Amino acid sequence: MREMTLDMLRRLAKALAAQFGDNCEIVVHDISKNDPENTIAIIENGHVSNRNQEAGPSHVALAAMQGERHRMPDEYNYFTQTADGRILRSSTVYINDEEGMPEGIFCINYDMTSLLMAKATIDSLTQDPKGGNEPERIPTNVNDLLDELLERSVQIVGKPVAMMNKEDKVKAIGYLNEAGAMLITKSGDKIAKFFGISKYTLYSYLDSSANA
Repeated sequence: MREMTLDMLRRLAKALAAQFGDNCEIVVHDISKNDPENTIAIIENGHVSNRNQEAGPSHVALAAMQGERHRMPDEYNYFTQTADGRILRSSTVYINDEEGMPEGIFCINYDMTSLLMAKATIDSLTQDPKGGNEPERIPTNVNDLLDELLERSVQIVGKPVAMMNKEDKVKAIGYLNEAGAMLITKSGDKIAKFFGISKYTLYSYLDSSANA
């Protein structure tokens, strides 16, 4: 490649490496000489892949030096892996000459390993141990608690109160009883009104659910 082009790429490589830190490796391959043993012209933060300018070519460099070069497309944000198992997010941009043929390759390799480990730790702390259930709300008073238990009873039955038959209401009221709703002062009046039944019917349903 022309020295003017290499100088521009060298400055760009330094800028990106400084911007994104030690985990960001920038590599420029010069394939204009068709020398597969010496393709790396510029490298910043080579410790990411444990390479220097004396290292051999990469897969993309070899691929670009054979076949019809003008068919080589740029690739963005794909994963690669180092020899010691670290995961990198990579992008490859081909630098074309005046005839549209690749003469160089600009590569960005960002080491994602520490981020992936942090993500795994965060996921283990934030995932729902019960497998995707909605978080249980913490009520501020007994009236809120009773309202939430009533909502939950409807969810358990799986249909709105207006569509519930006797068996559905017995099931819902049975859940409320097991959840301790009847221990709340004057809960019977609110539960009976919620399900559109009398208090006598409520206690009849309670007996039915207890004997089910």
